[in-house]
Amino acid sequence: MVEILAPAGNENCAYAAINSGANAIYLGLTSFSARASAENFDFDTLKKLTAYAHALGVRVHVAMNTLVKENERKKFLSDAVCAYNAGADALIVQDMFLGRYIKERYPEITLHLSTQSGVNNIYGARLAARYGFDRVILSRETSLEDIKQIASFIETEVFVQGALCTCFSGQCYMSSFAGGNSGNRGRCKQPCRKKYSIDREGFSDPAYRLSLSDLSVGPSVEELAKAGVASFKIEGRMRRPEYVSAAVQYYKKLLSGGQAEGELSALRRTYNRGNYTKGLAFGQDKTFISSAVQGHIGEYCGVVKVVNGRYICLGNSDCSEGDAFKILRSGREVCGAAYGGACKGGFVLSSSVKLCNGDKVFITTDASLNQELLKSRKLRKITLSASVASGHRMTVLVDGKEYVSDFVCGEALNRAASEEDITRCFDKVDTYPFAVEYADIHIVGNPFVPASALNAFRREVYASYFKKLTDRSALEYKDEDFIAPADGGINGKVAVIAQDLRGVRADIGILHPEDYFNIGRERFSEFDGEKFIYLPPCLSTRTIERLKPVISQFDGIYCDGFYSIELARELGLKLFAGCGFNVGNALSLSYVKADYIALSKELTYAEARPLARKNTFCLSAGNIKVMDIIYCPFSKTCKTCDKREEYTLTDEAGRKFPLRRYLTDECRFELYNCADLVAPQNFTGTLADFTLDNAVELTKIMGDERALKEYFKNYTSGHSKNAVL
Repeated sequence: MVEILAPAGNENCAYAAINSGANAIYLGLTSFSARASAENFDFDTLKKLTAYAHALGVRVHVAMNTLVKENERKKFLSDAVCAYNAGADALIVQDMFLGRYIKERYPEITLHLSTQSGVNNIYGARLAARYGFDRVILSRETSLEDIKQIASFIETEVFVQGALCTCFSGQCYMSSFAGGNSGNRGRCKQPCRKKYSIDREGFSDPAYRLSLSDLSVGPSVEELAKAGVASFKIEGRMRRPEYVSAAVQYYKKLLSGGQAEGELSALRRTYNRGNYTKGLAFGQDKTFISSAVQGHIGEYCGVVKVVNGRYICLGNSDCSEGDAFKILRSGREVCGAAYGGACKGGFVLSSSVKLCNGDKVFITTDASLNQELLKSRKLRKITLSASVASGHRMTVLVDGKEYVSDFVCGEALNRAASEEDITRCFDKVDTYPFAVEYADIHIVGNPFVPASALNAFRREVYASYFKKLTDRSALEYKDEDFIAPADGGINGKVAVIAQDLRGVRADIGILHPEDYFNIGRERFSEFDGEKFIYLPPCLSTRTIERLKPVISQFDGIYCDGFYSIELARELGLKLFAGCGFNVGNALSLSYVKADYIALSKELTYAEARPLARKNTFCLSAGNIKVMDIIYCPFSKTCKTCDKREEYTLTDEAGRKFPLRRYLTDECRFELYNCADLVAPQNFTGTLADFTLDNAVELTKIMGDERALKEYFKNYTSGHSKNAVL
C-alpha cells in the first residue's frame, strides 16, 4: 500500500492532513521531538487525535527522534510506552540502540528508524532490520539505486516534499557549537540559512551559500514508487495547515496518475523556498542551492509597471484583498507587498519600498486559496439500521454491530415515532467523523420514544462504536534501573585523526584521506600503532564495494555512521565508533558492539565521566567537524573549479569556518568549527582530530594545554563545561 505521510506540528495541521486525504500523519511529543519549536502534543491530546485518526483509517506516527542523555533515559522509555498506549501506530526513533532495547522488551511497538540515523546504504538498513526496526526513514542523500536495494528487504520511507538540511542527517553540530542549541536535540537555530561568503572566485559575495531549496520530487514520485518505496513523506512540522493540505493533495493527485498543475500552483503559494529541487536521489540539479532567496518565495504572478506613481502588477493572476506578495529584482528579494485593488490589465501593489519597472512579483499568501484548502472534511461512511417497536427495547445496527437501548419503547397516545424522527436524531453525529447511510428503519406498531431518551441512546451508540474502532490493549511500563556494567579500568590511550600518519605519536592512528581512491601506503604503513581508516558517515553501497580493497589494508574502521557496524563485521575488522554515533547514555553504550567508542561531543565532561570505560574516548583536542556536506556548495561548476583541498566559509560576524574538500566517487565537503578544541581530560581515552593541522607537531605537545592554546590561538573548550539544550 502506498502511504502519503503528512506533518502535524499542531492539532490544526493534523486535522488538515487527515481531511485532505493523508494516509498517515507524524507528530512530536512535548519531549524528545526533533522539532522542539513546534506546538507538539501531550498524551491527552495525542490520545484524542489518534482515536479520531483511527476512526478514519489514518495512522499516527510519533517522533521521539532526539538524542537522549543518561538523566533522560528512563523518561524516554516511559514516554515511548505512554505514546503506544495513547494510540501511536509507530515510534520514530533516532537512537538505534535505545530502539533495539524497546523492541526487545515491547515487541508490540512498531519502530521506524529516523532519518537522523543516517541510513543511506544496504549496510545501515541491514543493521536496522537486525535490531528490530520495522521501517527505515532514509536519509535525503540516498541515491535511487540504494533506495531500490534497501526497499527489497525492509520497508522504506522517503522524503518527497519540504525543507532540506544542509548537513548529512544526524551529523550537524553547527547550531550546537555556534550557540549551544543542538539540532540533534530538536533545537536547531538554522545557521545554514544565514549569509556566508566563500573564498573562491564567484562565491566571495555574502549570500545564502548553504541554504538549500525546498525538496519537491513532483512527478518523479512515480520512480520512487517503482523503486518499492512504501511511504512518501512530507516535511513541515513547523508549517501552516494550508501548506500541509496543499502538499497532501498534490501527491495524492500525482500518485493516482492525474495531472496536478493546479495542485502544484496551490503548493507554491503556500510554501516554496527556492523554486524547488528534486533532491539528491536524482542527482544535484541547478536549483538545489537557493543562494539568492531565503524563505518563502511563492508563485510568480507578474511584473511591475510603474504608472503615475502607482505600482501595477501586470499579469493574469486572479488576486484579491488579503493577498500578499514578494518582490524580486535580479533574482534577489527586495521587499514584501500587499494587494491594493484591481485595475486594468492587473492589480495595484501596495509597497512602502520603491519598486521599479520589471521587478518580478510572486504571490506568497493567497487568502481565498487558503480558505479553500481547509474546507474539506474526511468522514467515515457508516451504515445504520434501526428497529423501534412498542413494548420492546430499541435496537440499532452500525456496520453490523448491534446496540440495544436501556429503555423499552412505550405505546404512543398521540404521535408515534417515525422514520424521520430516527434519521433526524442519528444524523447528529456530534464530534464524530461519521457520514450516516440508512439501510432500514423498521417501525412496528405505534411506538413512543421520548426525545431525551432517543438522543441519549444515539450518543451511547456512537460513543461505543467509536471506542470499538479506536481501542487497543495497553502495555505496562517496566521500570528498570539499567546500569551498564563497569569494566574496572580507565582508558589511557591516545587516538589521533590525521591526513598522514608518518611521524604521528599515538596508540591509534586514524587516516583521514583527501582522496579515498588514491591513498599511498607510505602514509600509514610505518605507523607504530593500530591503523584505522576514517570512513565518511554517508557512502553509497556502490562506493563501499569499490572501497573494500582499500579498507582491508587497515586494522579497523573509524566511522560516524551506523552502517560501519555491519561493514566491520563483514570484513572482520575492528570498529572505532566515532563521535557521530552520538552515544550519550549508558544503555546505548552497552549496545554498541565496537572495539572503541567515542562518546558524544555534545556531552559535558560531567555527563561523560560516568560513561567512561576501558574502550571509550572523548574528543579533547583539535578540529571540530560540524557538518558533513554531501553535495557541491559551488553548484557543480566543475569546469571553473580550482579544486583546492580547503576553503574558508565566513559568516556575517567575520567568523571563519574551514571547508575541506575530499574525494570518494565525487567531491564531498566537511565543515569545521571556527575555533579549535582544547579541553584536556583524564578520565578516559583522548581523541584528537588534527585533520587540518600538523599532526606530527601537535602530538608532541598533546599533554600541554598552554602549548595547544598557543598553537591554535583561536580555541574553545566546546561542550566540556557547558551543556547543550
